[in-house]
Amino acid sequence: MQTLAYELTTTFADDVIELVKGFGRTLVHLATAPIERIANACDVAGILEQRRAEQRAPRGRPQGGRRCDPRNCPLSPFGSLSELT
Repeated sequence: MQTLAYELTTTFADDVIELVKGFGRTLVHLATAPIERIANACDVAGILEQRRAEQRAPRGRPQGGRRCDPRNCPLSPFGSLSELT
């Protein structure tokens, strides 16, 4: 049986971790908002929105044990740069 002190401590620690994550998300959003705004303003043809929609869409697994494309592979360090091409 857990003691009340242990439960309060773990709850407090979990709350602090979530608070720090929330502040971090807010700071990242504030730092990247101008960049996103410029990118969306320059996206005349709607390419960025189309690619975002494709990324959100569910995908099936590759058939025949094929490896993933290096440009779209989630483990690739340069996978996020595929939007630039």
